[in-house]
Amino acid sequence: MRFRSLGVALASTAALITLPVFGPPSAAAADANLSQGRSATASSTETAGTPAAAAVDGDRGTRWSSAATDNQWLQVDLGATASISQVVLDWEAAYASDYKIQVSADGGSWTDLRTVTGGDGGNDTLAVSGQGRYVRMQGVHRATPWGYSLWEFQVFGTTGGTQPGTCGTANAAQGKAATASSTENAGTPASAAFDGNDATRWSSQASDPQWVRVDLGSSQDICKVDLNWEAAYGKDFQIQASADGQSWNTLKTVTGATGGRASYDVSGSGRYVRVLGTARGTGYGYSLWEVAVHTTSGGTPPVEGGGDLGPNVIVVDPNTPNLQQKFDQVFAQQESAQFGSGRYQFLLKPGTYNGINAQLGFYTSVSGLGLNPDDTQINGDITVDAGWFNGNATQNFWRSAENLAITPSNGTDRWAVAQAAPFRRIHVKGGLNLAPNGYGWASGGYIADSKIDGTVGPYSQQQWYTRDSSVGGWTNGVWNMTFTGVQGAPATNFDTGPYTTLDTTPISREKPFLYLDGNEYKVFVPAKRTNARGVSWPANAGTSLPLSQFYIVKPGATAATINTALSQGLNLLFTPGVYHLNQTINVTRANTVVLGLGLATIIPDGGVDALHVADVDGVRLAGFLIDAGATRSDTLLQLGPAGASADHSANPTTMQDVFIRIGGAGPGLATDSVVVNSDDVVIDHTWIWRADHGEGVGWETNRADYGLRVNGDDVLATGLFVEHFNKYDVVWNGERGRTIFFQNEKAYDAPNAAAITHDGIVGYAAYKVADSVNVHEAWGLGSYCNYTSDPSIVQQHGFQVPVKPGVKLHSLQVISLGGMGQYAHVVNNTGAPTSGTSTIPSKITQFP
Repeated sequence: MRFRSLGVALASTAALITLPVFGPPSAAAADANLSQGRSATASSTETAGTPAAAAVDGDRGTRWSSAATDNQWLQVDLGATASISQVVLDWEAAYASDYKIQVSADGGSWTDLRTVTGGDGGNDTLAVSGQGRYVRMQGVHRATPWGYSLWEFQVFGTTGGTQPGTCGTANAAQGKAATASSTENAGTPASAAFDGNDATRWSSQASDPQWVRVDLGSSQDICKVDLNWEAAYGKDFQIQASADGQSWNTLKTVTGATGGRASYDVSGSGRYVRVLGTARGTGYGYSLWEVAVHTTSGGTPPVEGGGDLGPNVIVVDPNTPNLQQKFDQVFAQQESAQFGSGRYQFLLKPGTYNGINAQLGFYTSVSGLGLNPDDTQINGDITVDAGWFNGNATQNFWRSAENLAITPSNGTDRWAVAQAAPFRRIHVKGGLNLAPNGYGWASGGYIADSKIDGTVGPYSQQQWYTRDSSVGGWTNGVWNMTFTGVQGAPATNFDTGPYTTLDTTPISREKPFLYLDGNEYKVFVPAKRTNARGVSWPANAGTSLPLSQFYIVKPGATAATINTALSQGLNLLFTPGVYHLNQTINVTRANTVVLGLGLATIIPDGGVDALHVADVDGVRLAGFLIDAGATRSDTLLQLGPAGASADHSANPTTMQDVFIRIGGAGPGLATDSVVVNSDDVVIDHTWIWRADHGEGVGWETNRADYGLRVNGDDVLATGLFVEHFNKYDVVWNGERGRTIFFQNEKAYDAPNAAAITHDGIVGYAAYKVADSVNVHEAWGLGSYCNYTSDPSIVQQHGFQVPVKPGVKLHSLQVISLGGMGQYAHVVNNTGAPTSGTSTIPSKITQFP
């Protein structure tokens, strides 16, 4: 425990400034405490034992505390718009000398209600006047070296303007899915406490603590909970609510109960309700005949699904006037806007488009709206070239084409791209040129579920991955051309050539896409395929979801609204835009689809993580960019919580065309970029990039230690691009992992060898498999060094793996780009060193 000194307190009270009013509530005493038990979030927490929820739980024995920096905040969602009359802050020893009380209607735009300067901690009772749903304490200056710490944060007022709704008589929990910490036997399952039958019961093992919980199916405002105890009752227990089933808010603490029937008025919101027993009243376990949950009616309306696609989606048909001009206007704006804020999606209705050349610049996507690619025919071109960069295509990032057919005007379409530029579900009725005009440098790339009738010419492309497609031919390769499930692909030849070819792809599931069913927008969610070869269409196994099942996220949307939509069971369709979010997006429902259009970009502010996915089946993440914020995030994207262990092999979570960026558009910081804790995840095309150019770039300015960390078992990566991290680009801790195609550059800006030396090794491996792993396999791997800050660095190896029978690497290489640094070995201490300035690979066909 920390105590403030008397001297500090006396000095504060002597200061010639206006101090807050202290003491118990007075004029506002008749108003209700609107914050207790409500959902609370914070910019940070000091430890797991000091969460935001502890400041609104009504218990002065628990507290929230923040990280030890000034710009920290705590906010509470009141559940509905309220007229706020008073805010009471009960500070622990670590208090704020200066802070603001703010209010917001949406959790994104804030208005100051009260500014406090020269506070001395203790109890602050502040008279305020304002309306809003969200109330925040925004710290300005700390009074101690620690963070901010509040025993309680209480907001008083009335639900002005609209009534909060009446407490319903219906049991919202009856028949809903239930789980428990334990059961006494098979005849006393958790579901028996929510079946509406007083003759069946749940009972637990005879130990403390134990819990039973119910999933209401969507977020609800909870007003009362009825308990009917069997003889084995709980003496001390808590009634709790949660939005995600992981972080819990205590709505009611009960001590000294005597069993039987009891009803408890509560105030809070959540999708999950839990009875947490902490002390039993008998020598047996806990046993409940029934738990009934009552919710309010007539309160805040739910988030609606469906609607228009926002201002940055351009929907056209073959009769759209001046269609070529529309493409040209967007291209003129986006051609060189590498770190700009423009985001655009062209959607082409089914039909035939003649004489079109759609040139695609940064953050521009073009997609057909048919169920099959051949429903949308372009007699013309979709073009990516590199005139903006003097014929160098190595920075043609962040754009895409999908779900249409092209008959190129001169017989061959040009798609000269680098990373993060997928080419999916395309039928090219001719050839495809992957190099820029003039055959300048190029560093791509990715094709999937596509049919190219003619020949594909990579020419100057350094590397490329093609999956589940067909090609009429393939002319050449530079370093690493990898194919799985591709009809017409060249045979494997890595000894003297660039080719690695697998006949099939072990597991694949195509990216969800938007299409028109008549005049109705729907999202098609393709089914999983095993050992696939060739395209998935026109068979199109999968399911269609109406747009009414999606919250259409448009510019200006807040994280609070997005999470509310998810808690209601809606999917997410991010329209093109840049979204600053002050809360982590939490995906907790199985089979949720999060789909982006036009490279929609999520930026987490205030050090929060961008997106977390629970350990559930079948979540689809696709088509968006996560851009690190200026305050360090711990993990930008987390798939499954730490310790996740559920089996998802029948219905894995997939991450497709989800890109990560740290720096470039401005300073960005993250410790981990992507962490995969769940088993069976399929990563299908990602570029995880710590920027080497742009704004906010430097060894510490955009520091990010790790690109991808895989802790889950049976994870598959197809098309893995990870570059420039301060430590390991990829760390693989899970068993039975597989990677098909890996492209990497080590961090250009390592200041010297000492900065990257660890455990007696110079340089962190681009791809490290943990020593504890027994089974791992990977194909088509390349790591390149370009140590521009210190070309004398000699990296020990590109790959580091345990030498075990079950760990196998195929077709791997390291390359020094122009002699800017070198590699001593390829993998571990095996493989010839690179040397000189000729950019010649050092290769190993198979290890061990």
